[in-house]
Amino acid sequence: MPRKQPDGKYKIKTHKATSKRFRVTGSGKLMRTKIGKSHLRRRTPKRTKALFQEMIPVKGRGIVKRVHRLAPYMKKAD
Repeated sequence: MPRKQPDGKYKIKTHKATSKRFRVTGSGKLMRTKIGKSHLRRRTPKRTKALFQEMIPVKGRGIVKRVHRLAPYMKKAD
């Protein structure tokens, strides 16, 4: 495998924290995880903890742009 891509462009490293926090749906929509999932959940009601599982669509265009810059190879799920 060659070091550079055939067209002469370099590969960009993916920001791993970004790739773990965001997902792209089949339609191309960017989804994010909820905050507060891992810490101080002992006294949290089960219903609230269950709500942490779902993902929310990202609304801001600036944030979407930043995520695509940090994770350039994050594409639609085929």
